[in-house]
Amino acid sequence: MKLRKLSQLSLAIVAALTTSVNAEEAKTTAKQDAFEKIEVTARKRTESLFESPTAITSIGANLIDKANMSNLEDIGKYVPNLNITRYGVGNAAHASVFIRGIGLQDHIITTDPGVGVYLDGVYLGRQMGSNLSLPNVERVEVLRGPQGTLYGRNTLGGAVNVITKQPGDEGIVSTTAKIGSRGRIAGDVYFNNSLTDEVSMSASASYKTRDGVGEAVNLANPEKEIGEEEEFSGRIALKWQANSDLAFTFSLDGVDNESGQSPYTIELTEPLDANDVFNGDFPLLTQDMIPSDPDDLGTTVAGIESTSYSGWGTSFTADWAIDDTYTAKFISSYRTSEYEGGLDDDASPLNLSEFPEEGGADQYSFEIQLNATYDNMDFVSGLYFFNEDGFTRSGPFVFSPFNTPNGLLNDGVTPSFGGYGDFEINQETNSYAVYFNTSYDLTDDLSIGGGLRYSKDEKDADAIFPTFAERKYVSAEFDAVTWDVNASYQISNNMNVYGQIQKGYQTGGFPPRPFGGPDQFVSFDETKAINYEMGLKGQVHENVSMMLAVFVTDYTDLALPFSDPTAGGGFVTIVENAGESKAQGIELETTVAITDDFTIRSSVGYLDSEITEVDAGVQGIGKGDSPALTPRWTVMIAPSYFMDLDSGATVAFNANYSFRSEMQGQSVYNESETIDSRELVGFNISYTNPYGDMEVTLYGENVLNEVYDVGRLQQSGFVGVMRSNDRSEFGLKFKKDFEL
Repeated sequence: MKLRKLSQLSLAIVAALTTSVNAEEAKTTAKQDAFEKIEVTARKRTESLFESPTAITSIGANLIDKANMSNLEDIGKYVPNLNITRYGVGNAAHASVFIRGIGLQDHIITTDPGVGVYLDGVYLGRQMGSNLSLPNVERVEVLRGPQGTLYGRNTLGGAVNVITKQPGDEGIVSTTAKIGSRGRIAGDVYFNNSLTDEVSMSASASYKTRDGVGEAVNLANPEKEIGEEEEFSGRIALKWQANSDLAFTFSLDGVDNESGQSPYTIELTEPLDANDVFNGDFPLLTQDMIPSDPDDLGTTVAGIESTSYSGWGTSFTADWAIDDTYTAKFISSYRTSEYEGGLDDDASPLNLSEFPEEGGADQYSFEIQLNATYDNMDFVSGLYFFNEDGFTRSGPFVFSPFNTPNGLLNDGVTPSFGGYGDFEINQETNSYAVYFNTSYDLTDDLSIGGGLRYSKDEKDADAIFPTFAERKYVSAEFDAVTWDVNASYQISNNMNVYGQIQKGYQTGGFPPRPFGGPDQFVSFDETKAINYEMGLKGQVHENVSMMLAVFVTDYTDLALPFSDPTAGGGFVTIVENAGESKAQGIELETTVAITDDFTIRSSVGYLDSEITEVDAGVQGIGKGDSPALTPRWTVMIAPSYFMDLDSGATVAFNANYSFRSEMQGQSVYNESETIDSRELVGFNISYTNPYGDMEVTLYGENVLNEVYDVGRLQQSGFVGVMRSNDRSEFGLKFKKDFEL
């Protein structure tokens, strides 16, 4: 059986420079591939996936390709109790990651995610830009549950690690091309080889484009179609092996995305107060003014139908093996990004509520680790510093409650800052941490471990909103001591059972949209959580592997953002430390080898999550309400069948199914905010030549053309609805590998 390498093979532009891959070296079976030993580095040490005492899913390059995962949002379809969605001003670069009921939908600079996203160990501070494309990726590791020791702040729900292929690992040039329905064209080139005995390099360049799904029907010359995609990205990494004990790695990556606004529409609801025209549906707006096709946009504001995101980052890593016991690691990084977007809330030509928006952030970080491995113990320790300086600006735009004939606010006062609704908000964050994590083998079968971390955050922010008489400056400090303890026992050569208790921490902050006045621009406290978990991992049978986790998580001082139309000033985002909540559930991941050539991967997650206590005076949130964007059931099934031909070639059949049950669009319960369940089905049928170096694939994504909501936000008299953009798509992929 030939090696099932990455699909999507492209234009063979370097055929004359290279030789083909040796087919005999590529022989394996589907069963062997399914049960290969998987190593992860999620706990900042290399260890077996089955022996790591925590809930981790590792998605390798092969599964990424076979399930047609093109960005981080797609990863969220295949991991239990993980949901990745988006809303942020219609920009497809935005990713809201929710694990076990914890995450954040917003993107304003004063908001921090509840799940950390990391690229090769470097924390990405912004939700905008976290929807990473996935070329040149070795694997994606998803840790579920609070990661308070090794990752610290803003990993209350868990962490997602994107790990790229390291220089010098392969000695290969790979070219890919993809053409499909909806105007899909994509291609990338990947190179990885040693340049000298000490220096190796990897490099990739990628381009993708696709037509939109809707039109800006009232614009004469729209820049983009609604849902249109266009992106360039690239990455280069150099590794210098100075000697057998010391290595330096430098990387540089960048992305430029010019796309259409994500499909967005509104649904009118009953007025909150039928006697107040400004506290209900938009004045003058009727249903017939909204485009009948919800993928179309009725705006007359030029430019709001298009979005952009650009950014680049660099990192430097030094690995030093001090001796046979101790190692040291230094990681530094700088990243910068900018975006533009916007939504037309009335979705019509009436100009009642439109807000173009732009933002950006610069960040740099340093981490120093001292690690050790003894005969029966190991430890990871480190010092960490992170700085971020960013902004969000919006305007000019109008706001329906104040769009009066004389251009004044409804109290007769002329707006003091641009048009009503213009706002600017800036924030700088400094974060410091020190941590220590260890594992000790009491016997050959029993290990115990634990860790401790101290984190401190300093935040300085300023904002000017139309209801502010002048710019307001605020500062706040937050700190926490977090920890974890765990134990694991090997009950057989192939099975391990573990238990752990984790304490996590999410930093406090400032509300993103205090339109109600400067008194609303005040800090909210940090959120803490304790997670109790037990799990069973390993190969339960020669043909069956399993990872099972059962957990209960208690959250205190839970900070919940919600839109409160009654708070004054129209669309106001309030953040309250709502009290307490609890999440409990189960996660099961299995791989079953029906035969040597037929395997089925599956995962099931069940989550029961609700707010259990609410502090006095908190508006809009009630005991028993569900957290936002948290489906009760998550299901994935991915069967694979491989067939050898007499010629030595291989035909592979892969299918994938993903299910997410209904969920709330935001934390304040309202029936109009419920997001319906959805089911996605895809397939790959690929032919690999006898040499294992060329593959042609017929693919289908979302073959049933399921159109579903990815966000629903209750506002004043209407619900803003962000719709899916991953519509049905069929096409061909071609890949050619060349051995160097």
